[in-house]
Amino acid sequence: MSEDLSAVAGACTGQDPDDDPALLRRVLGVRLRRLREAAGISGDAAGRAIRASHSKISRLEAGRVGFRVADVDDLLTAYGVRDGDLRDEYRRLVQRANRTGRWQAGPDLTVARPDTYLALEDAAAMIRCYAPNLLPELVWTPSYAHTVFAIADRQPATDIQRRIELLARRQRLLTRPDPPRAWFVIEEAALRRPIGGSEIWQGQLEHLAELADRPNITVQVLPDYIGGPAISGTPFTMLRFAAPELSDIAHFLHLSGPQFLEKPSELDRFNGVWDRLCVCALPPEQTTQLLDTLRPTPTTVDLSL
Repeated sequence: MSEDLSAVAGACTGQDPDDDPALLRRVLGVRLRRLREAAGISGDAAGRAIRASHSKISRLEAGRVGFRVADVDDLLTAYGVRDGDLRDEYRRLVQRANRTGRWQAGPDLTVARPDTYLALEDAAAMIRCYAPNLLPELVWTPSYAHTVFAIADRQPATDIQRRIELLARRQRLLTRPDPPRAWFVIEEAALRRPIGGSEIWQGQLEHLAELADRPNITVQVLPDYIGGPAISGTPFTMLRFAAPELSDIAHFLHLSGPQFLEKPSELDRFNGVWDRLCVCALPPEQTTQLLDTLRPTPTTVDLSL
């Protein structure tokens, strides 16, 4: 009996899997990798089956590139898959995975291509974020975001506004029905840094306090005396999915672009760093109290004089 692969993706998102082609590519890649390993075929041999290299197979199995039906047919043949219904199911999944997703719209590069990370973030069951020196993007207010984008990239105002709008779309996942669990570790120094001036800074602290009160969100603060960058000087996000078919993903940015890691040895290192951050940070129940102490207290004016 054939297995409905698209249902696997639907289980991750709780919605029509057509909305998340990047997730579908990842599901397809995981399944093809398992078929290859079960057949005892190396990545090099699989690459030769589709007239490509081992690196192409690695990218396909990671779901980072699009699939061709002909390539999947050849791989299924090489892996010994003869069941016609199952092969048809794989072909349908390829067609769905190649469709335009919710993150592809408009002429701007920021939203013009299906962004793998945005689709995966949207489909995650748990999101863990650490960002030294700044707050994680998912908790930024529009004013805080505008200040950071203007300082960091010096882009035209219209480009900054598009980035802010895209960020707002991403942030909706925190408050949507059946939201993912989100866990943020934030440096105390970042909370004390009044980016944009006192008014923007105070608004950001108030917004963070509101998020910390939500049942699906955990916020921990790493005290100044610990030294966050001494544990990790690299901002990173780790995504976890509800479906067992999908492994965790670690995502971080560097000067040459985004990096995705999913090998067990790589994830072990990130999980080790995350565990140290959480152990060194203050307990979540102390976050609201700390934020209250950081927010400026209005000056009282004696009107009786």
